[in-house]
Amino acid sequence: MHHGFRRRALLGAASLPLFAAHARAQGDWPTRPVRIIVPFPPGQAADIFTRLVAEELSKRWPHRVVVENRAGGAGAPALEAGARSTPDGYTLITGTSGTLGVNPSVVARLPYDAERDFAPISNIFIAPLVLIAHPAQPFSDAAGFAAAARARPGALDCASAGPATSQHMATELLMLRTGLRLNIVHYRGSGPGVTDLIAGNVALMMDSVASALPHIRSGRAKALAVTTRARISALPEVPTIAETLFPGFEAVGWSGLVAPAATPPAIITRISADVGAILRDPAMVRRIEEMGAVADPTTPEQYAAFISSEIAKWREVARAANVTL
Repeated sequence: MHHGFRRRALLGAASLPLFAAHARAQGDWPTRPVRIIVPFPPGQAADIFTRLVAEELSKRWPHRVVVENRAGGAGAPALEAGARSTPDGYTLITGTSGTLGVNPSVVARLPYDAERDFAPISNIFIAPLVLIAHPAQPFSDAAGFAAAARARPGALDCASAGPATSQHMATELLMLRTGLRLNIVHYRGSGPGVTDLIAGNVALMMDSVASALPHIRSGRAKALAVTTRARISALPEVPTIAETLFPGFEAVGWSGLVAPAATPPAIITRISADVGAILRDPAMVRRIEEMGAVADPTTPEQYAAFISSEIAKWREVARAANVTL
């Protein structure tokens, strides 16, 4: 027994220098700038919020965090490049509801595996959506809208920011869960859709709160319901779809940080903790809320579970509504 103990002690000692070198390599990290690949052009929500976090990380870390925009191809080329990067903590990727949640079900021959190719770090924000109506519509709440949609199935036009966007998928999920039928009209982005709603050319739109808020506040659009699980501070009077039309309903846009799959867990944990501290800072929480979003820091484990649940949810919707890109 005594010998066994001594042998274990020696084995333990033998592996110490190796472990120490490994820990030291991670302890020194980062020794050079870290880049974050964003799969969208500058100015989009994923880019704006990634830059906010990158700016704060640059203050905490000895080297700057550089944001690199790689737009196009529904974000697939950017995520593929991220997945194939060296897994050393020096390349991170902004994963989004579109690239990680929806693409696996709507893009044929996707060049990356949303679950296997990445190590989730933390979500950054969720982008609540809101169902809005033109002020001339005879209904002003979710119940009135549902009654009107039931009375004339498929007659109400509902603007979408484009096929497979979170706005489109949320509308499809609403129809799937409630059995209501709407006529979805696709636009190239939120801007043109909301412009047509204000002009009275379409009755409804599922839009991001960030895009719809100014129009709701000015009275050019009326808010019927938000898509988050709980009410949001930007529109405290507006009920959720979950409390009015379908319990448990949730459909949001989101963006967070992931790394190539084999990135050392110690580095993932460290980044997640730093991002979490930034996103819990009251000034940052307010700043994000003022932009119509909600700060959403998570642990790597929570983020992995969230991504898996999103993939499952949007796969069901994509199949039911036959959505492809």
